[in-house]
Amino acid sequence: MTELPATLCHLNGRLLPLREATVSVLDRGFIFGDGAYEGLPVYGRRFFRFDEHMARLARSLEKLRIPNPHTPEQWLALLRELVAAQPADDQMVYLQVTRGVALRDHVMPEGLVPTVFAMANPLKAPTAEQRHHGVVCITARDLRWQHGDIKSTSLLGNVLARQQAADHGAVETVMLRDGWLTEASQSNVWVVHEGALLGPPRSELLLEGIRAELLRELCEEVGIAFNRRPIAEADVRAADELLLSSASKEVLPVTRLDGEQVGHGALRGKPGPVYGRLYEAYQRAKREQSI
Repeated sequence: MTELPATLCHLNGRLLPLREATVSVLDRGFIFGDGAYEGLPVYGRRFFRFDEHMARLARSLEKLRIPNPHTPEQWLALLRELVAAQPADDQMVYLQVTRGVALRDHVMPEGLVPTVFAMANPLKAPTAEQRHHGVVCITARDLRWQHGDIKSTSLLGNVLARQQAADHGAVETVMLRDGWLTEASQSNVWVVHEGALLGPPRSELLLEGIRAELLRELCEEVGIAFNRRPIAEADVRAADELLLSSASKEVLPVTRLDGEQVGHGALRGKPGPVYGRLYEAYQRAKREQSI
């Protein structure tokens, strides 16, 4: 790409073309990756799980000791204005808050004004082929820092992991730390075993995806057992089904991992019944829970 689009974005209280949006080279988001972000899906110009995204943003900012520049109501008004300025009905809104501008120093300066940036792009949902056939993933060691629970803009570890997948023609890199499942580079990972949906427990090592609580609710709705517990690498490789979840992927089946088909028997290498039920329940939730 040689030129940025003229799509409108939000920067520090203004709507302006993306190609005209600039920040100081001394912004701590640029110098240190000192900030937090969220990605909010929008369906028919309505936000899905907005309150949950705002709560997670507030948690990340609190852990980073960055003051939240807006209340949830102010964020909603700001982002609705941004969404209304875009041509697409289904969008992915990216918002970012950095500590602000200061001379370079590792110590956190006090009294800075946070830099607030938000943009919206057409939502790139999984294709019908991906949903029908499932997707390919690889595994790799989780080499990131210990605070995966903060949705930080410092994403180099995730970038390197995602590039490993791209290098192998895969959709995602499923990460393992000391033989235990954490998450993927841009997704949470779920194992289906004997009809139950299993996910790693909450910890500082992985991000609590907004879809995690949603999937728990959907499992309860459709009668699927749900459990959070440590998941060994052997359990991942022996799964009946393997699923990804994220704001853009929603819930997506993995049918090949490290070149091997996922699952057993007639369903080996194919999306399974738990995925099918959760996908349908997810679509209902989108219609009912968007604001």
